[in-house]
Amino acid sequence: MAKEEPWNVTGGGSAFRNRKICATSEKTPTAHLSKDKDARSFKDDARSSNGTSAGAAPKGDASHEPPSRALLMLLVGLSFSTRLYKISEPPHVCWDETHFGKMGSYYINRTFFFDVHPPLGKMLIGLAGHLTGYDGTFPFIKPGDKYDHHNYWGMRGFCAVLGSFLPIFAFLIVKELSQSHTAALITATLLLFDTGCITISQYILLDPILLFFIMAAVLSMVKFNSQRHRPFTAPWWLWLVLTGVNLSGALGVKFVGLFVTLLVGLNTVWDLWRLLGDLSLSLVEIAKHFVARVAGLIVLPLLLYITIFAVHFVVLNKSGPGDGFFSSAFQSRLIGNNLHNASMPEYLAYGSTITVKNLRIAGGYLHSHWHLYPEGVGAKQQQVTAYLHKDYNNLWLVRKPTRNESQSGMPDLVRHGDIIQLEHKETGRNLHSHIHEAPMTKKHFQVTGYGMNGSGDVNDLWQVEVCGGRKGDPVKVLRSKVRFRHKATGCILFSSGKTLPKWGWEQVEVTCSPYLKETPSSQWNIEDHINPKLPNISLSVLKPNFLEILLESHIVMIRGNSGLKPKDNEMNSKPWHWPINYQGLRFSGVNDTDYRVYLLGNPVVWWVNFASLGLYLIMVAVAAVTLKRGFSLSQRRMEHCSVLMTGGGPLLLGWVLHYAPFFTMGRVLYYHHYFPAMLFNSMLTGITLDTLFKSWDLLLHPPYCDWLQRAGQAALLYSVLYSFYLFHPLSYGMAGPLAHQPGSTMAGLKWMDSWEF
Repeated sequence: MAKEEPWNVTGGGSAFRNRKICATSEKTPTAHLSKDKDARSFKDDARSSNGTSAGAAPKGDASHEPPSRALLMLLVGLSFSTRLYKISEPPHVCWDETHFGKMGSYYINRTFFFDVHPPLGKMLIGLAGHLTGYDGTFPFIKPGDKYDHHNYWGMRGFCAVLGSFLPIFAFLIVKELSQSHTAALITATLLLFDTGCITISQYILLDPILLFFIMAAVLSMVKFNSQRHRPFTAPWWLWLVLTGVNLSGALGVKFVGLFVTLLVGLNTVWDLWRLLGDLSLSLVEIAKHFVARVAGLIVLPLLLYITIFAVHFVVLNKSGPGDGFFSSAFQSRLIGNNLHNASMPEYLAYGSTITVKNLRIAGGYLHSHWHLYPEGVGAKQQQVTAYLHKDYNNLWLVRKPTRNESQSGMPDLVRHGDIIQLEHKETGRNLHSHIHEAPMTKKHFQVTGYGMNGSGDVNDLWQVEVCGGRKGDPVKVLRSKVRFRHKATGCILFSSGKTLPKWGWEQVEVTCSPYLKETPSSQWNIEDHINPKLPNISLSVLKPNFLEILLESHIVMIRGNSGLKPKDNEMNSKPWHWPINYQGLRFSGVNDTDYRVYLLGNPVVWWVNFASLGLYLIMVAVAAVTLKRGFSLSQRRMEHCSVLMTGGGPLLLGWVLHYAPFFTMGRVLYYHHYFPAMLFNSMLTGITLDTLFKSWDLLLHPPYCDWLQRAGQAALLYSVLYSFYLFHPLSYGMAGPLAHQPGSTMAGLKWMDSWEF
């Protein structure tokens, strides 16, 4: 039988636990400790902790630690007081409150809108406002607008309460992973007195709601792992279900919730792999474990996530500013939209008057007007654009090129492959393209209005293509996705999404694209349809079902997220800025008369966190080399080792999953995107520093090592508190002289030139 290494211990704790490695060790003449003695000791520890972390803190340490309940109550008091302090200041709109406060109002008024994030966070903000007396009438037009008599504190207070749970959850997570009050206290202190965490919790934003669900999911995961020796008991099921509920909550607020879902997924895969290797379990028992996890971590979150959207669609049933981002069929279900309960012919025919809507986000309606393209912009012919609003100039007549349309009886239907002309109803000019470059998209061809009263040339001919259709298929109003291929050049009618200059009335550019790939920008649908020779049908029969609108809403959200590009002169934060606290984010105020709030992390907290990442990797590397060289470990050192690896490993993975993906994103990024990763970093710092402090007995003998440990903890606490004292005006607001002016409360505190407070 192969000799088992003494640090390869099994037992309760995180499902990531594998090999127990410590950053420090003691070298003895013997190669290894007794396997039986160590295994017996660790099994006793696991039983005594009721299946909690295998890397539990040494029993000798526990007697010196204060009661957990008293610590928790102190933590709760400090967390809520720091987050709720001055919650009503400033009494005006700050930063993204203009978006999410407005969206909360939309829920109260049941008005449909569009956002790139899933709806749960805005629904909860609206609910909080409604329950605390806000009537949904404040317009939230721009930052700086005074709230006056409007009741806004309920929505801010709701976000602050959820943000107050973050240090509490972090304390419980680290306590569960490390079995050390000291490590948990270090983590809680870092988050309690971080100016960034306070600021981002005090305003009407999605971030505190997202962070709440992320931390709740991680806490539920580690609590579930601690129940692994009591499978299928009530606590086991409770934490499994809570993990699934919180995953759906995180994903329901922002798509960033996918990262914590991946973390829980990896934990679950590792846990099932461990169970598969447990020969004491039958295949039936392993199958039960698998089914339970599928039900709790896949089926339940998916059902809850779908339910969130079902409630969203039921509540927002009135036409609003989000209509234009969705298809005509989607709009037909909204009360107040001109398509709601309307009737029109079902199939497109020659002689019909129509509006044509592009399927890209904010693609607009095909539009023309009497204005011509200016000198030097292609041919000086009539402008054709895409317009985002309903307008008489959006109307077009569908004509046969030969003009021999039926004057009596049923008109011919337009089918896939037909050649048509589109005549602008107001000006009488035909939709036209030619080999002149488009005004903004230079590799595309210009689209114009040409001719008069039906006269024109061969460049007015377009072939109709029903996407996914076959020759002879009719064009269905609202439902068919259609492309218009220019007969002469072979290019495709296209909405570029680019805004034209003032000569184009800042409408959206329409081009003819020589690139034939099907995209939403080259796809159109028939929305309004008037033809008195055809029987009308109620559009209610064309309304999409729930699964169709669910799919469409996700497509629109994903496209919207990818389309969030930085605007000219807009501050675009870089991911490498975030861990070093390189640059903050202005929430309110720009001069000495304004009430200024600036989102910036406590410098000591963020720089200690950043240093701890490297320190953790060094400690693990030293431990691996030490053990590889055959050093034996005392039981105390093995326990520290278990905490370092099995506690810190999942947290490091959580940090990587919530940080690394931003380097691949092409969308606009901001400083606040780092806060989920910052929470994992702070928890890792607690475990890393606690293990480091407890390892100083390798260098010094008692009582010096105990004194040095307490001195290190005190120095850390003093540094965090003093830095919080210096920088707390950034969170709670300041007025008067700016930082570089005499008499400023922040004078001399611009430790980095990139800080803009």
